[in-house]
Amino acid sequence: MKLELSNKDQGIFVFQLDKNNYIKFCPNRGGVITNWVADGKEILYFDETRFMDKTKSIRGGIPILFPICGNLNTSSSVFGNGYLQLPQHGFARDLQWQYSFNENEKFLCLFLNASKKTKKYYPFDFELKIEVTLKINSLEFEITIHNKTDFAMPVNFGLHPYFNVSDFKNLEFVDNPLNCQDQKRNTISDLGVIWSDPPRRMICLEPWTSPRNSFVDGFRNIMIPSNDSKRLNASIQIKSLK
Repeated sequence: MKLELSNKDQGIFVFQLDKNNYIKFCPNRGGVITNWVADGKEILYFDETRFMDKTKSIRGGIPILFPICGNLNTSSSVFGNGYLQLPQHGFARDLQWQYSFNENEKFLCLFLNASKKTKKYYPFDFELKIEVTLKINSLEFEITIHNKTDFAMPVNFGLHPYFNVSDFKNLEFVDNPLNCQDQKRNTISDLGVIWSDPPRRMICLEPWTSPRNSFVDGFRNIMIPSNDSKRLNASIQIKSLK
């Protein structure tokens, strides 16, 4: 298992079990995982041409959503005058992340800390840490959000994985709730978001802690007490590849 620079121009690193099992990630572009290869097959959709245009949002890989998922239905900041409105899915996916590699435990660690840029939108001191463990046919995420402020901090967290598909006709959703969530009305249901963007051959299956607009209406919003932390876990498993 090793960590090395894969694309110097784009700042992409590779975290590798072996030549057939690895992930690539870009700390400078929101800590996004750009590629995941399992058993020699590309699991993720990734639009490399769009990625090279830094004026556009990333389409592909596994973007990180923080401190909100979705958007907010308000014309001004929920934190009052002097703060900018939080952008769609928050700011984490647009910022530079730090990273380290734990050789003993064999995982990649991504870090994002409060800064002057985050304070324009979000009046909190925080540390967001994501430990990524790569195994054969699986990715595991252990997320820790630490509130370093002297008052409670609202948070949402989500992942936005884009999966490669050969044909939409081949898709089958197993154990999906019969009633999906209405994102506008926040009617209660599962918080796994399904999204696609035809004609791109991809499907997004997104785990969110909270629905869009939860900072406004409070629905399933997470509040982390002062000088406390919240731990979350997520995993993606590949049962078979055809």
